[in-house]
Amino acid sequence: MSVDPLVANGRVTFQTAEEHACAQVPVFSPMQRAEDVRQALVGHRYDSASHIVVCEEDKFLGILRIEDLLAAPAETLVGILMDREAPTVGPGVDQEVAAWQAARNEEAALAVVDQEGRFVGIIPPHRLLAVLLSEHEEDLSRLGGFLKSSSAARTTSEEPVRRRFRHRIPWLLVGLGGALLAADFVGWFEAQLQRTVMLAFFIPGIVYLADAVGTQTETVVVRGLSVGVAMRRMVGRELLSGLTIGVVLAVVATPLIWWRWGDGDVALCVGLSLFAACSTSTLAAMLLPWLLDALGQDPAFGSGPLATVIQDLLSILIFLAMATWLIG
Repeated sequence: MSVDPLVANGRVTFQTAEEHACAQVPVFSPMQRAEDVRQALVGHRYDSASHIVVCEEDKFLGILRIEDLLAAPAETLVGILMDREAPTVGPGVDQEVAAWQAARNEEAALAVVDQEGRFVGIIPPHRLLAVLLSEHEEDLSRLGGFLKSSSAARTTSEEPVRRRFRHRIPWLLVGLGGALLAADFVGWFEAQLQRTVMLAFFIPGIVYLADAVGTQTETVVVRGLSVGVAMRRMVGRELLSGLTIGVVLAVVATPLIWWRWGDGDVALCVGLSLFAACSTSTLAAMLLPWLLDALGQDPAFGSGPLATVIQDLLSILIFLAMATWLIG
């Protein structure tokens, strides 16, 4: 039994309908009898014989399924038996579009016809199935937000510990450097913290909320990029979402802190800092995955640690700078 090189290694390597089409298929005139066609098929080897193509000269007219041909009376003309409404696609149509068109029309094969109506070939059942499986697997791996190819995603999931370590530790070392820099940031504002110790109470909360908002944005962006959504389609909505979330958190936090700790200046400082930190974390969480994707890096590995350290640094800097401005 021969193996189709297209699917022998489990991967679909073509992209368009024409590349998948088989030209070596049975083609007959609409005026030929069913018995004559059955006899003509005997002794011939085709790339696919599941469907009989009906053409007049080189113009495509319709398709006849092999099971309908075998069951037809001997004198019945092929033109009567054929399906004149059989779906077709152009040669340059994407493979996924072609496969789904066949599935929606409940067709096991699909004719490829050019703009002039000339027959190009048939996409046989096994190739349509291979395309559907390949595209489905790729979509699932992309929706996981990791990589653009299922084979790469599988390799990453099964790679040995040493390679996992090499892929992850550089980003975490960047995070460690950011943590040390954050300690320096806090040290720059030591005098303000000594005068108003209460400010230190809110640093973890502001950092956490900014990280949480950034993580939500990062997840949406990484998944969007992985399934081919253009960055320009996400920027406006995500920025507006970040600003709205920042406003809501500020409006809720300011009166609660004022009521609980009785310091209006600290409450206002925390509220404004939450608004600014959430807005900037949204921006950072969008830009970093996009930049890593543009550079050919996997955004799932790098954008998390890198975005986190940048968001933390910005959150601390914004809060303490706001405290210096409002409280002194």
